[in-house]
Amino acid sequence: MTEQVRFYKSLQVKKYETRQIMGEKAAGDVAGAIVSLLKEREEISMIFASAPSQNEFLHSLLTHKEIDFSRINAFHMDEYVGLDSEAPQGFGNFLRNAIFSRAPFKSIQYINGQAENPEEECLRYAALISAVHIDIVCMGIGENAHIAFNDPGEADFEDPKAVKLVRLDEACRNQQVHDGCFASLEQVPTTAITLTVPTLTKGEYLFCMVPAKSKAVAVKNSLEKEISETYPASILRKVPGSVLYLDRESSSLLDWPES
Repeated sequence: MTEQVRFYKSLQVKKYETRQIMGEKAAGDVAGAIVSLLKEREEISMIFASAPSQNEFLHSLLTHKEIDFSRINAFHMDEYVGLDSEAPQGFGNFLRNAIFSRAPFKSIQYINGQAENPEEECLRYAALISAVHIDIVCMGIGENAHIAFNDPGEADFEDPKAVKLVRLDEACRNQQVHDGCFASLEQVPTTAITLTVPTLTKGEYLFCMVPAKSKAVAVKNSLEKEISETYPASILRKVPGSVLYLDRESSSLLDWPES
């Protein structure tokens, strides 16, 4: 299979044979956007997702030597509340291990999931996000079609908040078990801090990497059902400049002809 491309309203969808190729191609596109933006600006700001679905993309991004990471301010898009600060499942810890400690970023802003007052932490992080221009967002889609931790029932396409405290639904928490991050549902935290849908979709570029069979239903619903908060990722179809990257498995329920 060569690259296949389709548009769903404003969303460009690219399909590849494997998740490895998907990650490499996405990294190449993101690297190109970074280089282009840094020709125009002294520094840029990026938001990263934390999930196994991002592994191939993040690894490949680090191989692009043309990227000047010292001119990039980094943020992440969500974090569990109450998880031990050293827990490997922590999203800040995931990104620290995957990319933040491996490249000389200009700055890295972590969400503090151990904050004594999570609502105040939301306000603190919202102020940091609001103080910069978000240039690039790199995200995934959950098994329930969430983006960040904006699950159905929590997602608000017109959310007045930039960052908020949410309760995680069971499908979302089960995904963490399916991904091998937790041994059982009981171990998965029930609350989290997340960037809201308007925050995630206001970047100049939005790249969404979604491999694996477990995401096939979410992908189909996000692309073919109505654009609604029932399928939070469906909002990407209304975001100019957004690109969704799929592999054979995550795209398996789409009615695309084989190349």
